[in-house]
Amino acid sequence: MTDSDYAVHRDYNAVQDFVDAPVARGLGDRIAFTDPTRSLSYDALQSATCRFAHGLMRLGLRQESRVVLLMFDTVDYPIAFWGAIRAGIVPVPLNTLLTSEQYAYILEDSRAEAVVISTSLIKSIEPVIDRLTLLRLVIVAGAGPGAECCCGRFPTHRFDDVLGDGAPAPWTAQTLSDEVAFWLYSSGSTGDPKGVKHVHTSLIATARLYGMGVLGITGEDLVFSAAKLFFAYGLGNSMSFPMAVGAGAVLLPDRPTPDAVLEVMRRHRPTIFFGSPALYAGLLAHHDIGGGAGSDRLRLCVSAAEALPPHIGERWRQVVGVDILDGIGSTEMLHIFLSNRQNEIRWGTSGKPVPGYDAKIVGEDGSELGDGEIGELVVRGPSSAEGYWNQRAKTRRTFAGEWTYTGDKYLRDRDGFYQYCGRTDDMFKVSGVWVSPFEVEAALMSHEAVLAAAVIARKDQDDLIKPKAFVVLRDGRAADEQLFEALKAHVKQHAGAWKYPRWIEVRDELPMTATGKVQRFKLREEDAAANG
Repeated sequence: MTDSDYAVHRDYNAVQDFVDAPVARGLGDRIAFTDPTRSLSYDALQSATCRFAHGLMRLGLRQESRVVLLMFDTVDYPIAFWGAIRAGIVPVPLNTLLTSEQYAYILEDSRAEAVVISTSLIKSIEPVIDRLTLLRLVIVAGAGPGAECCCGRFPTHRFDDVLGDGAPAPWTAQTLSDEVAFWLYSSGSTGDPKGVKHVHTSLIATARLYGMGVLGITGEDLVFSAAKLFFAYGLGNSMSFPMAVGAGAVLLPDRPTPDAVLEVMRRHRPTIFFGSPALYAGLLAHHDIGGGAGSDRLRLCVSAAEALPPHIGERWRQVVGVDILDGIGSTEMLHIFLSNRQNEIRWGTSGKPVPGYDAKIVGEDGSELGDGEIGELVVRGPSSAEGYWNQRAKTRRTFAGEWTYTGDKYLRDRDGFYQYCGRTDDMFKVSGVWVSPFEVEAALMSHEAVLAAAVIARKDQDDLIKPKAFVVLRDGRAADEQLFEALKAHVKQHAGAWKYPRWIEVRDELPMTATGKVQRFKLREEDAAANG
């Protein structure tokens, strides 16, 4: 695929390809989004985004203003996101699971003038509302007539009233293809979250290169993503990919537990499902799992956020009868840029570069490494972010010309498949040899007693680095020395004699980000505090 396949004119607004184009192609009657209580057609979406854009302008927001979206996944979300972009206003989706202090930091850091917030999330910002110096107004989604918001000195408006005050006449702000369209905040797993700025063309690039090019998504598909819309992975899965071809998406506002996911699969019968390794493991452990995971139309599954252990992919194919395409993406690159393909799957790898992207592995001195050598994965492609907001040093380190440094350690095999080794901060050496936490974790999770695992480095009594494992056991499994010795022997057999965990600690759960990544840094901090 060449640059011309995703190139657009200089005068461009992303709503053209995602909201207006399906209507222009005669697909206005098709259902774009369905949540547990409502559905929204492409015609209705187009009208609503025009009204919301006008409504935001009537409230005093202007082009390039920023509006935070702190919302659950309902049909109001795409209206707010695309309505803001239509007006040239920059939407900033936020994780709905953060703390009040984190919201205070991001609202101040982003200088957002408005926040669109789901009713039940208001309590998350109320403790810090009086400390916000730049916020001017609050828009409450899901509030009934006459509902009040205890947001102190800020004018409060109901989402439906903002829509009602806006004109439905088609209108789009004059924006440029290289202009910033939206921000996403990084997970902040190792520090304060960073505002990642994406331009208008980023969305259509990922939709064409990965959505159409790898997944083969068409207007006949119905997608369901367990990953939420505030996450770059979920934003592509549930919005840009299906909207680019006039397909539909099912939205789940609640937590995607195995029970909730299987209920959606049975009720809506999606054709494509997007999950994370932890969720796929949980679904496989569910008593109700079977062919199609409840959907007789399921044709394809996708995994990201963390590398997919081989045994999970193989077991899913056996039980569900559908392949999982594992890949890697990032907030900085917006979506997946390395992926396995249909009919070209190598378990235990992230696949090959998505057509339109280039990847290489570099050493600490920046030189490119050869096959079989572990180094940092660097990637380039049309969906790379413009940079971080007010983080010049980090921007220069991550975005080096055309190339984006991912912070992930990888090796490439002789056939061109890229194998994940761990985050740069998670890798460690034992007896002078690199150890990938993921490799040890995958070996542990291939044992029938283990549901989840995380591995960190720890010093022994001689101050030598050795692996320590934290495991979540399957129901009914007893934690005893006999099991621990069996797990150590299992890792020696499947990963290597020097890689086995010298210590094993059983946990009820592992610390995870909202996007499904294990927070190994928290385990390191807890272990250091407990063991000095």
